[in-house]
Amino acid sequence: MVAGHLREKDGYYHIVLCYTDEFGVYRKPSKSTGLKVKGNKKKAEAMLLEARRRITDELEKKKNELEREKSLISNSSEILFVDYMTNWLMTIKNSIEVSTFVSYEMSINKRVIPYFNNAFPYLKLSELTVEHLERYYNYELNTLKVSANTIKHRHANIHKALNAAVKKRMIAYNPASLVELPKKETFKGQFYNSKELDELFKVIKGDPAEFGIIVGAFYGLRRSEIIGLKWSSVDFENKTFTIDHTVVQLTVDGKTTLVEKNRAKNKSSRRTLPLVKPFEDLLIKMKKEQEENRRLCGNSYCKDYLDYIYVNEIGERIKPNYLTQHFPIILEKNNLKKIRFHDLRHSCASLLISNGVPIKQVSEWLGHSDISTTANIYVHLTMDSKIESANAILGFYPTI
Repeated sequence: MVAGHLREKDGYYHIVLCYTDEFGVYRKPSKSTGLKVKGNKKKAEAMLLEARRRITDELEKKKNELEREKSLISNSSEILFVDYMTNWLMTIKNSIEVSTFVSYEMSINKRVIPYFNNAFPYLKLSELTVEHLERYYNYELNTLKVSANTIKHRHANIHKALNAAVKKRMIAYNPASLVELPKKETFKGQFYNSKELDELFKVIKGDPAEFGIIVGAFYGLRRSEIIGLKWSSVDFENKTFTIDHTVVQLTVDGKTTLVEKNRAKNKSSRRTLPLVKPFEDLLIKMKKEQEENRRLCGNSYCKDYLDYIYVNEIGERIKPNYLTQHFPIILEKNNLKKIRFHDLRHSCASLLISNGVPIKQVSEWLGHSDISTTANIYVHLTMDSKIESANAILGFYPTI
């Protein structure tokens, strides 16, 4: 209960309140009403009444919040770690992008939860320790033979989930913050050189994957960017095209779905590139073919993707997974070196770097968010170019 009274001081009314706060601490704050004593008693009393009511409401709210927190802490002592992870996934589902949620869901439901269900089936959230997490990461590394980079992704998911538990006061601290992670390996992508790309371009002529392979190798576009290319993003007059739309294929709740985004992967990914003559000719040819196919198919032609560049004979948009699955078939059929479709992007970068294009320009061409990303991925290529430079000046090196 909040008690209170008015006090006269220096000719003004002051409100004095007396109460015990939500932590049991006695409080007796005093505050001036700003009203002079003469002729303002009723106004001051009304202000006192309002102050008592306001503090009473605030105390009630704080006490209820405290009780809920205590209840959560009490309940958390019983909730299993795997159950908490499942619940956490559900709480974030509608607050993050679908593609991000799918990556969390795959990591947690397919890897984290099965491991803990088997190794520590009755482990409570409040009992989770650094040792439990390190044993899990070692299992992934040594038994499943995943990379250190994959471990870092798993760890990031768990760390984020446990941070939420700390904020809700379900646990006192985040044990994931104390885990020592394996050293991240430097990524070294596979790539084709100019001769290998030339051979590839010869064997794909007329193949449904031809357009995707050419754009992936020459412009270094990501798969989602290739599928998302639209005619409205091509400026034939100024000889440019813009990457500003993506199509991602995901599996959500066991069902395959396509997610369209009117933006690229990140701010830097939205970029405008030059429309070189061979690529312009290819686009013009594809445009004419699509118009002819639409005429021939009539009402059977799919009109849902008229603005998309990469469609089949009946107007259906090419699916992202088609490129990933069909590409290795082409390589095997023609006895070409095995690389991933995404490695065409690395092939583009390697050709740019080997031809003396500065790393900053390569970063902008590929749409990386940070030049350090480009440098880290292609450090081996930049070093090769430095070795070539060193060899070039060896003729001038003084003899000893």
